Parts: sequence; C-alpha cells; structure tokens
Amino acid sequence: MRRAVVVLVALWYLLAYLMQRPFLPYPHAVVLHSVLAPFQDDLLRHLAISTARITIALISAAIPAAIMGVLAGRSRKADQLMTPFAYILYPIPKVALLPVIMLFLGLGNLSKIFLIGLIVFFQLYFVVRDAAALVDERYVDSVRSLDASRIAIVRHVIVPSVLPALFTALRVSTGTATAVLFLAETFATVSGLGWYIMDSWARMDYLDMYAGMVSLSMLGTFFFLLFTVLGKRLCPWNHLSK
Repeated sequence: MRRAVVVLVALWYLLAYLMQRPFLPYPHAVVLHSVLAPFQDDLLRHLAISTARITIALISAAIPAAIMGVLAGRSRKADQLMTPFAYILYPIPKVALLPVIMLFLGLGNLSKIFLIGLIVFFQLYFVVRDAAALVDERYVDSVRSLDASRIAIVRHVIVPSVLPALFTALRVSTGTATAVLFLAETFATVSGLGWYIMDSWARMDYLDMYAGMVSLSMLGTFFFLLFTVLGKRLCPWNHLSK
C-alpha cells in the first residue's frame, strides 16, 4: 500500500516537472491548498452539503432495499412480484433520467438525492435478495423447531445472514454514489463539491479544482471506511475465523 502511494506520488511529481503546465501542479501544492482551502473559501460549506446529500441518499436506499430484498429472497410470491420490475428498471441508465427527475422533483436537493438513492437501491436490492435466498434452511428449521415466530426467525437467522452482504454492497456502492453525486451537482445548482470542482475548472483555478477533487475522494473514502467498521462491529460473527 505504502509502496503504491510512493510510486504514484513520484510519477505525479515527474509528470508535473516534465509538463510544467498550470493545470498540473505539484502534489505538495495540492495538499497544502487542500488543507487551507476550507478555511479560506466556501469549500467546507460545499463539503457539508455534499455529505448531507449522499448520507440521506444512502440511508433512503439502504432501508427499503434491505426490507424488499429480504422479502423477495424469502418469499416466492414477493420475488415474483418485485424482481421482474427490478430486472426491467436496473439496466436503464438512470443518470440519463436526471433532466426528467428534475422536472418532477425540482432543481433542489430532492432530485439529486433521489437519483443517487435510485441507483444505489438496485445494487443493494439484488445483493440482499440473493443473500436472503441462500440462507441455510437447516438454521431456519432449527429455530422453527423451538416454536419461534416468523419475526424471531428473521431477527435471529435471516438478518445475521444478510447483514454482512448488505455492508459489502454498501462499500461497493460508495464509489457509484460518489460519482453520481458529482454528476448531479454539476446540473442546475450552485452548491456541492461537484459544482465547486466545475466552477474552479471554469475559472482556471486549478488548485481549488484539485482541492475539491481531494475533498470528494475523502468523502468517498470516509463512507467506505465507515461501512467497513460498521460491518465489523455489527457482524462480529462474520470475522471470527479471520
């Protein structure tokens, strides 16, 4: 890991030295500006707005995806009802629907949150559905033999089996959510890291542009690490053998 970082930074320095162009500053200049920028301009405000948008979108997608995925994975009728719609809607390039979504939901936060949540929802739904369907029936029968209710079976068997897969899917979807956030924030808005990056690019303020890119990368890294930690804390049984 460290060796890879050192190699990448060295290549960046070499490329910046050879090109000597303003749009490719040296790494130390980008790092210094990224540290100072939140205190010198509105970068911190844009970071807070983007963080709120992606947080709400992930929560709004994860809860229904988990519930519907478990239902589809454990009930044939529910699967036959919901999964065909998911198969039809999932391949559609939902980013292309952004103008339509904005027409229905307006130009504010709601349309951006909805787009991110919509894309993440399908990624989570299919993973949870498959995980719920693959639960070993011997565990279900064992708990059922103790006269456990359906709620107890879901709580003590299904949820522990599905949670690790859900957190893995959340980690994987972090990159997608961050990319969609950037795209959504470049349309009809004057707030968020996406707008900040593109505005800096238009003004040819390349240090601000890179500071915004670093902030967006750190935001994605934060959520990736957050879901990793939550997965280990909430699913300790999944890491006992490691």
